[in-house]
Amino acid sequence: MKISLVLATLGRDLELLDLLKSLIFQTYQDFELIVIDQNRDGKIDNILAGFKQCLDIKHLKVDFTGNAKARDYGIGLAQGRIIAFPDDDCVYDKNVLEHVVAEFETRKKLAILVVGSYDFSDTRFSIGVNSRKARYFSRLNMMGVEFTQFFAMDRVDRRQFYLDHDFGIGSKYSGAEGFELLYRLLRSGNQAFYTPNIKIYHANKDHYSLGTARMLKYSTGIGAYIRKFANQHDLFIAYYILRKMLVAPVLKMLLAVLTFNPAKLAYSFYNLVGIWRGFFAYGRGGANFKV
Repeated sequence: MKISLVLATLGRDLELLDLLKSLIFQTYQDFELIVIDQNRDGKIDNILAGFKQCLDIKHLKVDFTGNAKARDYGIGLAQGRIIAFPDDDCVYDKNVLEHVVAEFETRKKLAILVVGSYDFSDTRFSIGVNSRKARYFSRLNMMGVEFTQFFAMDRVDRRQFYLDHDFGIGSKYSGAEGFELLYRLLRSGNQAFYTPNIKIYHANKDHYSLGTARMLKYSTGIGAYIRKFANQHDLFIAYYILRKMLVAPVLKMLLAVLTFNPAKLAYSFYNLVGIWRGFFAYGRGGANFKV
């Protein structure tokens, strides 16, 4: 199984260098790296040139920005049976691709594989939804985050395999492009499996110590994708309205008060504000929920 790694990048160079180094040492080498370069200053030209002799790299410079738009552009160029979207600041464990292929070969009906995100540690999870237990999952308990998702293109519903350009960094609603795609694919009946035993490393940026601005920005995407499916009269999205927009942030704020943690309280508050802001910003009109 050839793998296509579609990488959208803007503004990073040293972090990208770390990713490329990790790809050189993959125990499975049947893959291509499609770099959608949104830099205007040739920032990564020399870096990529230095790896082209040992990696199959397609370097495409584009005149637009936006993570989702760039990844969609890369999908159109991908030749692999498996497609993934690594972040330009993540690092692959040396056997990631080997184990990904093994999972798809073992699970014949599997369309989506999600792996663990670790904070440069073998035990400490980072960004995204993770668990110590491997399991199949549905749209009511979605796992992972964009750079931990792998898609088998001969099994996934191709009509639903695209990125909504309204979501993600550089778009109308920052963040949540991976959740929006995953929810849509799961709703179409694609089978998904999560395993923490395959490890991708990424710094933990989903933490209150990084400040409230980032949370306010990215949580708007969560609210917007919830509203998108609510507008489509999707009954199951009511679960996320209850969980993401009410119960979880309120409980986090309460815990912050009880533990005398004002920074965490502010972070959780802006999470709630951002979600509701994104929800009301996306479209107009209510939703009549039905199955």
